[in-house]
Amino acid sequence: MTDARLPEPEPDVSEDHPVSEHWVWAGYHRPAIPRVLVEHMTSQWATLDPSPEVHPARANFAARRDEVGRYFSDCTLVVPTGNPKVRANDTDYRFRAGTDFFYLTGCQEPDAVLVIAPSAAGPRCTLYVAPRRDFSTHDFFTDARYGELWVGARRGVGECASYYGIDTAPLDRLEKDLASLMATRVLCVRGFDAAIDALVASDVDDERLSAQLSEMRLVKDDYEVAQLEEAIGHTVSGFEDVVRALPQAIGRGERVIEGVFNLRARVEGNDVGYDTIAATGTHATVLHWTRNNGDVHDGDLLLLDAGVECHQLYTADVTRTIPVNGRFSPVQRRVYELVLAAQQAALDAVRPGVEFRTPHHVAMKVMTEGLFDMGILRETPEEALRPDRQLFRRYTLHGTSHMLGIDVHDCANARNEKYHGVLHEGYVLTIEPGLYFQANDLTVPEEYRGIGVRIEDDVLVTADGHRNLSAALPRDPDEIEAWMTGVWASGPTDLSLR
Repeated sequence: MTDARLPEPEPDVSEDHPVSEHWVWAGYHRPAIPRVLVEHMTSQWATLDPSPEVHPARANFAARRDEVGRYFSDCTLVVPTGNPKVRANDTDYRFRAGTDFFYLTGCQEPDAVLVIAPSAAGPRCTLYVAPRRDFSTHDFFTDARYGELWVGARRGVGECASYYGIDTAPLDRLEKDLASLMATRVLCVRGFDAAIDALVASDVDDERLSAQLSEMRLVKDDYEVAQLEEAIGHTVSGFEDVVRALPQAIGRGERVIEGVFNLRARVEGNDVGYDTIAATGTHATVLHWTRNNGDVHDGDLLLLDAGVECHQLYTADVTRTIPVNGRFSPVQRRVYELVLAAQQAALDAVRPGVEFRTPHHVAMKVMTEGLFDMGILRETPEEALRPDRQLFRRYTLHGTSHMLGIDVHDCANARNEKYHGVLHEGYVLTIEPGLYFQANDLTVPEEYRGIGVRIEDDVLVTADGHRNLSAALPRDPDEIEAWMTGVWASGPTDLSLR
């Protein structure tokens, strides 16, 4: 990465050579710049339009803004997207828009703020964005975070208005405009932008705004389902990439698995939707193993929990547990088949009107009965499943489902009675039971210790039941073995680079 600091020495800024006359101040740790250079750098450039087209779903965003604006019809709503986050010194993490903001705008510009104000004609929406740092300002070449010579062209005020189909205004006008709206009650989505949090007084109903936006996201429209299907399709391809590369991961480690999947995510989508879990051997018993620095051995199981986030930020979340060498051992197969039976029972329970927790309870019943039959649980299933005991959780700690969408754990601010209420058509949730036998768990027969198995699919609730959106990835152990054999027969991935 290039260094943003200019190499020229500090100019003479004595009284005889004032900065304002011949020099332009460029910031702390930056030498002042000759004004003649600024004039040279900011002239004779053709105008670039970074995006002449329009967002394909801007009508969806407008409808969502109208819905939340009418729900809070006497309030001004402030929804920031957040700011770039520093990774190290003067380098940032790749920016990702705040979920609520993105859901209402489709905009992925940093620092932007959406304001929805009440009016006699209905909600009045304005998107505040920073002007472009193009050749009209010296930031064009002096600002390494925003200047277009450093980071490329982006949409400014006018371009955002055209692309997203919303009224826009310069970001530096926000404070003044909000002051004129203070006669109304102002609610704010907090925690994304410290400057906005300080600007807008807290209100007891700020949390209600966040809850309402989460609850709106529970039901996915056709556009959202299509985005999830796209993300899942790329994820299926990523799992196939990993299988193809597995022989070369032996002796080279879990980072090969992570890297191969993440390559697919960046080629086909925006990124991974969350840190990839590429857990082999005993690492598969660690629920969120993301270090991915272990060795890969012939005979291991690989628990791969990974999802591609598409360009419109909807993410897949899929897990498969597969044998590194393409064949389950008898013991591995026994554990796997119990988890598969639990998952199938949970899948069968998904339909409109069913309680969100029902698939979990069904899966835990199957799992507990299997643990008893294996001699791992000594108490009867009825005793182990009692709410005041829950002894099965030593081996399967997490829940079976969470909502899925723009966030991998979507709709997290929804009120409990909504999130954990009944399932409705349009909900998308994961079904992901797992068993994890720790290597040092003395309650587990030695042959099972160190085995971890999770099977996870992304499921759409339909009018008459459900549709498994990730069904293209095999789950049956015989089908997995046949699939892996077929992938390998098509040729290996070339990982010969050193």
